[in-house]
Amino acid sequence: MGVFTFVCKSSGDEWSGKQLSGDLEASAGSTFDLQRKLVQDVLATDSSGGVRSSFSLISPSSAVFQVIVGGAVGGGGLASSGGGGGGGAGAPAAAAAAPAAEEKKKEEEKEESDDDMGFSLFD
Repeated sequence: MGVFTFVCKSSGDEWSGKQLSGDLEASAGSTFDLQRKLVQDVLATDSSGGVRSSFSLISPSSAVFQVIVGGAVGGGGLASSGGGGGGGAGAPAAAAAAPAAEEKKKEEEKEESDDDMGFSLFD
């Protein structure tokens, strides 16, 4: 599994993205095209599984773009979220969120049961 984080900046009509710790970089006329180029560059480096990406604007002229390859990517396809949200959470936070979601689901299942009240709403 690989996590690639890019700092993206706009200068005039062009967006550029440079890997935070590495040599990958690209530039394009729009954020959409920049994301596509960066994902292609990442896949040329690491194509070990599914891809998940997250693009978060920090200001109108700067952003953080993260690409996660492999690991527990739902569906194994390309999933992209545009803007908003936390861009720096990374894989450990996602792994910690999965057990919490399972616990919440179990709690909801327990709450939905009428058996523990001694009566049924439909009697």
